[in-house]
Amino acid sequence: MTTLTPRRVSGPARLRRGALYAALTIVALTIILPLVWIVITSFKTDTDVISNPYSILPNPFSVDAYGTLASGQQPIFRWLLNSLVAATLQTVIVLVTASMGAYALARLDFTGKKFIFGLIIGTLLVPPVIFLIPNYLIVQNLGWLDTLWAVSVPGAAGAFGIFFLRQFFVGLPTEIEEAARIDGAGDIRIFLQIVLPLAKPALSTLAILTFLGNWNDFLWPIYVLLSPENLTLQPGLSQLQGAYSTHFSIVMAGAVIASVPVLVLFSLAQKQIVESVASSGVKG
Repeated sequence: MTTLTPRRVSGPARLRRGALYAALTIVALTIILPLVWIVITSFKTDTDVISNPYSILPNPFSVDAYGTLASGQQPIFRWLLNSLVAATLQTVIVLVTASMGAYALARLDFTGKKFIFGLIIGTLLVPPVIFLIPNYLIVQNLGWLDTLWAVSVPGAAGAFGIFFLRQFFVGLPTEIEEAARIDGAGDIRIFLQIVLPLAKPALSTLAILTFLGNWNDFLWPIYVLLSPENLTLQPGLSQLQGAYSTHFSIVMAGAVIASVPVLVLFSLAQKQIVESVASSGVKG
């Protein structure tokens, strides 16, 4: 019977591993501590926040901030629903338009394909704020001001999604598509039944980036959403701050509520992406 002896780790290797763990711990604390501070502050009173801003435990422990938000003085749950609808709608439109455009640029042959792709890449170099006035005029002429269409549709044809998916499609093996064409499948069927299932990792990643981009958008909704009840969450949270005073606990409670859907999305999508990456590719 053969016994396996554990491999000993040398001293320099242990030092490198320890340094790596220390660096990862510092990065993790840098990300986690602000979230912990926000949660703790949301359970404090305004007096406690001002007098003991760095205290670990609230003194006294209070849920008045959440009670104020739940009372309906500010329509934060309406803002939350608006953000969910707008971000979801834009994500769906981006996945549809970007996947079709990227597949055409990656697999189909037509005149001017490289020139069109170059123009799309060129738009990535333009600061987004330059498109603010043209997009506003388009939304105004369409009659979409003060509607969720205004914060969902204009950003749904971004160049990043096409570029991101096009690079993924280029890296996919062509053997399966060629075999499908021999069996009589057309481009649409190949795209829907072969390419898209293989592209689940890229589609999931693009969906998360698009959803978070819309969810965290602050500048554009301020210009196109005019009624307080039609605001999305990010500009709505700014309404929790007064002109001459700020209720820090209420603002932090609103930030906690705003972060819950994002954390849930990450916890669900992380597993999905890992499983998609592990199961994608050519199987024998």
